[in-house]
Amino acid sequence: MLFLVHMIVNIPRDLPEEQANEIKLREKNYSQDLQRSGKWPHIWRVVGEYANYSIFDVESNDELHTLLSQLPLFPFMEIKVTPLAKHPSAI
Repeated sequence: MLFLVHMIVNIPRDLPEEQANEIKLREKNYSQDLQRSGKWPHIWRVVGEYANYSIFDVESNDELHTLLSQLPLFPFMEIKVTPLAKHPSAI
């Protein structure tokens, strides 16, 4: 199942820089592991924002929810999920 996921990150300004950097490093490692596994085949940064659009390729809604909720930055994210289906005009 393919999903388009829009993630907007809002790290609180009062979070200590060292703690924020540690969370971001864990986020990078976790997301790259998911990319290598094929579960997160595409990620694009939104220019001028701390946000991204990503494609996830997972077996179920529950699997996607689990992967997203385990993101270290999850507590600081606004996430919108759109299920995708093959377009009849796609080649």
